[in-house]
Amino acid sequence: MATRALLVVDVQPTFCEGGALGVDGGNAVAGRIATYAARHRDDYALVVTTQDWHIDPGDHFSDTPDFVDSWPPHGIAGTAEAELHPALAELAPDASVKKGAYAAAYSGFEGKDDGGATLAQILTSAQVTEVDVVGIAESHCVKQTALDALGEGLRVRVLQDLTVPVSEDQGVTAREEMAAAGVQLVDSAQS
Repeated sequence: MATRALLVVDVQPTFCEGGALGVDGGNAVAGRIATYAARHRDDYALVVTTQDWHIDPGDHFSDTPDFVDSWPPHGIAGTAEAELHPALAELAPDASVKKGAYAAAYSGFEGKDDGGATLAQILTSAQVTEVDVVGIAESHCVKQTALDALGEGLRVRVLQDLTVPVSEDQGVTAREEMAAAGVQLVDSAQS
């Protein structure tokens, strides 16, 4: 029998409207994720959140960002913008992974929990075989987390209505890349 986890990727104020790298629709997605997670909590053996938690990520931060490899400062460790979005206050995740202290770290699989366990170790210890990935931004951290989950041998679905890209063009490209790799793209109503 499959054991499924919900991966809630980078749903932080820093990536929502008014944040340092705000994405249009971010706050609405945060609300939809909170509602979905509350209604479907029993469908998942594990709920895991990831957060950008930058201390000194080197060239990832720039005063003159190219918005490809370098970005304005965001997700700064210890700031309110780096905390989980207030909409997720009732989420009560089973594990929380922070990533990017000293590197870019787009994928949740590059992070660790407070005890030093990686996302892969957390999922393996819970015997997870399938993951549903939601969060911000579809074109970047959601995509990379989903692709890395495939690389870990997991079956992967991205719940398309519970994520939002940086731009629609980048979203189209990300969806094509994920689908070609074997990620299932579904709406949460189909899950």
